[in-house]
Order: sequence, then C-alpha cells, then structure tokens
Amino acid sequence: MIPRFGRAPRPGTVYRHRPGAYAVLIRDGKMLLTRQVTADIDELQLPGGGIDPGESPLPALIRELREETGYSAILTRKLGVFRDFTWMSDYGFHAAKLCHLYLGRPGLRRGHPSEACHSAVWMPWRAAIAGLASDGSRRLLMHRLG
Repeated sequence: MIPRFGRAPRPGTVYRHRPGAYAVLIRDGKMLLTRQVTADIDELQLPGGGIDPGESPLPALIRELREETGYSAILTRKLGVFRDFTWMSDYGFHAAKLCHLYLGRPGLRRGHPSEACHSAVWMPWRAAIAGLASDGSRRLLMHRLG
C-alpha cells in the first residue's frame, strides 16, 4: 500500500491524477533544493515535478531538474513513493499526486533555471529535509536518510 501524507481527499472534490518524480541530490553534505516564489507561495521543494503523458519518470525528472535548478544529475535508485491530495494553484486544479522520489548525484550546472519563480538552493542535508514544504517528502526522507 502506498502511504498518503497531507490531507485526505475531500468528498465531492474532483482530483486529477498527477504523477511526479522528485530528486534527492546530495554533494559534500549539502542537498540541492529549489525555492519557488510566487504571489501565493515561498517554499523549499525537492526539484522535480509532473510526468507528462507519454513521458517516463526518469526523463521527466531530468527535464524538471534542468528547468527548476539548471543542474543535470545521475539518478541511482528509487527511495520511495507517496500519495498527496492537494490544490495546485499554479495549474488551477485539485491533484491526486503520486510522488516518486529518486536518490542521485548532482551533475554539472548547465545554466540558470528556465522555469520562472524557481532558484537553486544548496543547504546542509538535515536542514534541507526539515525545511521542505512537502510533508510527504520530509517524512519519507527522515525515514530513509535519518
């Protein structure tokens, strides 16, 4: 059974299935995060995002990494998966997210983030985990990485 974090689905709310892939990249004791700042939010997130129709998780994740941080990566193993029912203000819909987390090593920085409102942030890995906006990501990483 896949664990759920965050709110339970609300009765009567229509949720759009939204699979996503997210990277846990650590180098020299620091973790790469993305900081997203919009009119609605200012939060730290694992880099990654939605898997588009016809796309596989790892190519989607490499694409999202470049868009949100400018970095490439070598992904080595899957850490886990969880469900999250949430409102996605960027897209204007309720989502039933299926979040896949992958561990890897950061590669070269290929440029600046191309996705508006995102910036790359390096933090000591324990502080990075504690600062994540996603309860699911935080709890899964505390369980897996301690």
